[in-house]
Amino acid sequence: MSANVDLNNRPDYDQVLQDIADYVLTYTITSPEALDTARNCLMDTLGCGLLALRFPECTKHLGPIVEGTVVPFGARVPGTSYRLDPVKAAWDIGCVVRWLDYNDTWLAAEWGHPSDNLGGILAVADHLSQKRVANGEAPLTMRAVLDAMIMAHEIQGVMALENSFNRVGLDHVLLVKVASTAVCAKLMGANREQLLSALSHAFVDGQALRTYRHAPNAGSRKSWAAGDASSRGVRLADIALRGEMGIPGVLTAPQWGFYDVLFSHTNKDLALKPEGQRQFSLSQPYGTYVMENVLFKISFPAEFHAQTACEAAVALHPQVKDRLHDIEKIVITTHESAIRIISKQGKLANAADRDHCIQYMTAVPLAFGNLIAEQYEDDFHAAHPIIDQLRDKMVVVENPRYTREYLEADKRSIANAIEVFFTDGTRTGQVEVEYPIGHRRRRAEGIPLLEDKFRANLATRFVGQRCAQVFALCKDQAALEATPVNRFVDLLVI
Repeated sequence: MSANVDLNNRPDYDQVLQDIADYVLTYTITSPEALDTARNCLMDTLGCGLLALRFPECTKHLGPIVEGTVVPFGARVPGTSYRLDPVKAAWDIGCVVRWLDYNDTWLAAEWGHPSDNLGGILAVADHLSQKRVANGEAPLTMRAVLDAMIMAHEIQGVMALENSFNRVGLDHVLLVKVASTAVCAKLMGANREQLLSALSHAFVDGQALRTYRHAPNAGSRKSWAAGDASSRGVRLADIALRGEMGIPGVLTAPQWGFYDVLFSHTNKDLALKPEGQRQFSLSQPYGTYVMENVLFKISFPAEFHAQTACEAAVALHPQVKDRLHDIEKIVITTHESAIRIISKQGKLANAADRDHCIQYMTAVPLAFGNLIAEQYEDDFHAAHPIIDQLRDKMVVVENPRYTREYLEADKRSIANAIEVFFTDGTRTGQVEVEYPIGHRRRRAEGIPLLEDKFRANLATRFVGQRCAQVFALCKDQAALEATPVNRFVDLLVI
């Protein structure tokens, strides 16, 4: 046989896909901590979406593709009156959840926001529940939503632990697409072959580049990219359930597979297999680890690597607020990931650019004592030249310990420290914050504040009685888990 002829022996599905499928189809969630955290995560994620509805740049994206479209048993978008097909509803829910960069975060070799998957999960669960009720069947309950959230978090987060997609220029929403595909296919009733097919198509898709998150191209696509990815997961699950064949060797196929095409050429950190192909490194089985350890953004709508910098800046505000024009230098001591992602000099072009700039996110609370979403907008920035004056005086340096402990499994700190130096030779002393308020180590301190955040976000959209009703239900683990999904979403529509 000629050496130039490809052998057409169809392989088994890549083991990575089989492991995800078997986890989703066979794993039983029993961890009380994971379920409790998922309930808090649901509250926080929905609240972030409600708050985003105050911003026209977000709401312009919402609604049906064709105005006036009527969808039987259409999935609802919380905080609106839209009833959409599940694919567009997933897009819209994911868009509002991510718009303000305020929902949960996972930080490892790769970064991401696992609650982005709620777009697909809630859209599918709401649609299916309405349809089941109409057919005289039992609807899905919110326990199914919490289980799907835990599994989506786990898939996205475990794959992120040791696999850096950003180092080959790919955006982390790839993992949203994969996780949403898996859990939405399960909710829709996929068998193992259908789920494997759907997952293979998630990897064979063209993948988003990270360029819209970085200078000089940072822009608002980063605010809807996850909604787009989650909705694509719903679409691929639907395609697979219609009987579409999968691509078993999508990852490992020589020359044409994901590893050779998109993952190997510069990713020196990844495991090199004997045959010379760099492949995913998966150091632990799927369980409930990621949900139990997820990071909440509680105090600031800011890229997570800057959360502790914001806390430190708020602490320093009383010392510097009356001496802003006497500042000679501001030293931000941080970790390598923050320097790589969000350290910027020069003009910031838009709100999305500003909420990914550690200098901007430090300058605002130093000057004003807080950081809220409106302070990223063009009009606020233009009205306060002191922000850029402070940015120009900032020096960003790496602390190797911060970088090391950022990746250590028993720490996973996200440390920043700030010190302000004045022209008269005095200084504030360094204020260091190693673990943000949303870290697992600070759960007891953070959850009451997360609940306050949720109540405030509910109040931006609903009357007091409805806010109290929704909050009380979300606080009651057993009652929430037993609630039909369609009845839960009924409480969140206008």
